[in-house]
Order: sequence, then structure tokens, then C-alpha cells
Amino acid sequence: MKLGVNIDHIAVLREARRIYDPDPLQAVGICARAGADQITIHVREDRRHMHDDDARTIVRYAPLPVNLECATDPEMIALACTLRPARVTLVPEKREEVTTEGGLLVTDRSPRLQDAIARLHAAEIDVSLFIDPTHEAIAASKDLDVEWIEFHTGMYANLYAMLHSNLARTHHIIPALDLPRTELAQRLDAEQTLLRRLSCDAAEMGLHVAAGHGINYHNVAEIAQIETVEELNIGQSIIARSVFTGLEQAIRDMRACMVP
Repeated sequence: MKLGVNIDHIAVLREARRIYDPDPLQAVGICARAGADQITIHVREDRRHMHDDDARTIVRYAPLPVNLECATDPEMIALACTLRPARVTLVPEKREEVTTEGGLLVTDRSPRLQDAIARLHAAEIDVSLFIDPTHEAIAASKDLDVEWIEFHTGMYANLYAMLHSNLARTHHIIPALDLPRTELAQRLDAEQTLLRRLSCDAAEMGLHVAAGHGINYHNVAEIAQIETVEELNIGQSIIARSVFTGLEQAIRDMRACMVP
């Protein structure tokens, strides 16, 4: 299974003081040396962390393929077409959210979404849709003729956290549930089964399948065992660990957790 390392949180640290370091570009060589397969970055419409110049230099100099996450806003699509990363993952975006709260609405097959996909394909860029794990979203993604889908794994991550560590703080998807551990375990098992079944269905349709959001060193092993998930995109947990271990070791540690 491939590992895409999302380096957005390096820019989050930089923007906390609005200075010039740490520079996210310095991370890309370390990621390659540590065994990452891809660099993932999210340029938001409000440029709250990654800036256009960050994306430009990372796409130009990264020794790994770059997966650019962005909204379907025409300005963002124009930027992506200019930069021409290996892949663009279209995501929903709300200015007030801390992190992406759910999958992209694809079932309405909106003209704006279709136009974004067409423009990216015209620029010879592979397209991925960040979706909730549902049959309807997979079918719509196939109809939209994209190469990739990426499952939003926030529900899985939240259930795992509540079952295994009794954390009240979750990933902004669902509130902490006051449920018996047996019921939490059943819901977590059902979510894992759903991800496994849907990834298989998507692969049979000819879609490449990735997964991401809330995946960390504790919960990655179960997701990494799903054979039809080709790639995980992980950011916050890796960058958080790197504060203490260094980025190269943090990536190597994640790689070790992904191996059954």
C-alpha cells in the first residue's frame, strides 16, 4: 500500500507566527528518503496554510508525485491546471471548518463539478474525488469518469478513538457517543466492513481507491489490511510525531505500522 504524506501542517506551524519557516518544501526530500510514495498538499481558498508559491515550488521540485487537494472553485481549478501536479483531489471546503468535515457531494453531478473534472483532464491531470463511503457516491464518481476516489475515514477514526482511548475530542465528524463499549465495537466493526466492501466494489468498477482523514499510528493497521485500498494519505499524526522524532523517523514509524 502506498503512503502519501500530507505536509500541510508544516505550513500551519509557519503561519502561526506568519514568518518564513519552517518551509514545507524542505520536507519533500525527507519524505522521499523515508519511503513515502507521494506528497499531498491542500491549498485552501483562504490560503490559511499552504500558499500558491508553496504549491508551485513543491510541484516543481518534489522528487515524488504531488497530489494537490483543492475545492471546485474555478480559481482553484485554474491554479491546478497551471501547476499540473500528478493528481488533483477535489474536496469540499468551508471557511469556518477546522478540517475537512465530510466527503464531496457528488451524487448531484453538478455542472461546476463536471466542469472542474473536464478542465483538469484537459490539462492531463488525474482526478480523484474525496467522498463519503457510500454506494451512491462510488456510482456517481464512476459516472463522472474520474480515475480515483478517496474515502473520508473520519467516522472510522472517531469510533476507533472512542472505543480504544475514550477520547472525548473527535475529528469534527461526530460528537463523542455515550454508548457501551460493546456497541461501539459493533459500530467500528461495521464501519471497517463497509470500507472493505465498498473499496472492493469501487475497484471492480475500475476506480483506484485511496483513503484518508483521521488515520494515525493507532488505527492505521486495520485500514492497511484492506487490499483494494491502494493508498493512504496521512498528515496530522505524522507531522505531530515528527516534532519529537524528526520527520524521517515519523514516516518510517508509520510505514512500520502499515505492515501486517
